[in-house]
Amino acid sequence: MAILALETSCDETSVAVLRQGMVTQLTASQIDVHRLTGGVVPEIAAREHVPVMMPLVQQVMTQANITATDIERIAVTTGPGLITSLMVGVETARTLAYAWDKPIFPINHIEGHIAANFLSGQAVAWPAVALVVSGGHTELLYVPQPGTYQLIGKTRDDAAGECFDKTARILGLPYPGGPAIAQQAATGDVTQYSFPTPMLDSPNFDFSFSGLKTAVLYFYRDHPAASIPNVCAAIEQAIITVLVAKTQRAVAQYQAKAVLVGGGVAANQLLRELLSSVGVPVYIPALEYCTDNAAMIAAACQWHNQPADLFSFSANPNWELTPR
Repeated sequence: MAILALETSCDETSVAVLRQGMVTQLTASQIDVHRLTGGVVPEIAAREHVPVMMPLVQQVMTQANITATDIERIAVTTGPGLITSLMVGVETARTLAYAWDKPIFPINHIEGHIAANFLSGQAVAWPAVALVVSGGHTELLYVPQPGTYQLIGKTRDDAAGECFDKTARILGLPYPGGPAIAQQAATGDVTQYSFPTPMLDSPNFDFSFSGLKTAVLYFYRDHPAASIPNVCAAIEQAIITVLVAKTQRAVAQYQAKAVLVGGGVAANQLLRELLSSVGVPVYIPALEYCTDNAAMIAAACQWHNQPADLFSFSANPNWELTPR
């Protein structure tokens, strides 16, 4: 099966072809644009998608050595995400599906992050718990089998990646904040400072990171000479501790046989190391498939059998991944 997939949920314009297990992918990053404002500006992100969208489609198809005749499905991220960015991908995919007379599959962005774990062809024991953690999302899901999901916990305010970005900005570090803080933390002493671990002991699987962000703001205001590497080590430790503890409890409660991790924060080395303690196999995508990418959308498309009517769906920035 040859699947053409588009991903424009935030600030990455990504196009991929998945054919017989082989991925051809190109992604246009907007990091340099949004670094100027210290974070993603939705209107700018949407405008940046437009001029690169079709050139990427053409380049990927050329590299994959396929034509429109070879494509059997078109998959597109339809939500959640930034509405104006999502619309660029959705309307491009709709136009191509109409022009080429191809079935179209609206794909949930969160499902894509989970499906990224299967691009390597590895086998997973079921049921599983999925931790999706990025700049826009922090969720725990129970996954009894591919394509079936139960949301069991999510952030009540800031996502973990958003907390990384905002605390990095407080410290004067560049966007994106996750890699910047991790780089500083690598040379820091985690024992020197301590920050809150919000909802660590709560009886549910929800998260909250806005309080941690505020604690860093006040700490750095009162201690402007504090060691940046040590502060970053403490921030990273607080965030990762909560993510791992909640995941471990979910594994125990749902008797999961595996953990599936996805999202940009899945690239964090400390998270990868500490998740090894959860007691079951942990699957984390290759680094290129942790951040937003079209290959994961193509992978998720393989779990769907019923295409959508061409004009029956639209971009949905609040699309929850629910049981089906």
